[in-house]
Amino acid sequence: MKRLCGFFLFCVAIGMLIGLFIPGAVVQTVVILLLLLIGYNLFVC
Repeated sequence: MKRLCGFFLFCVAIGMLIGLFIPGAVVQTVVILLLLLIGYNLFVC
């Protein structure tokens, strides 16, 4: 279940990363980095 949640958060972060091509803010970048970090940790561990 942790792997599924991690994969989900990682995919959400990738989608938000694609959304950066639309003008964004610094907050969006911070959220992307947090989701990537949490998703990676949940998926690997």
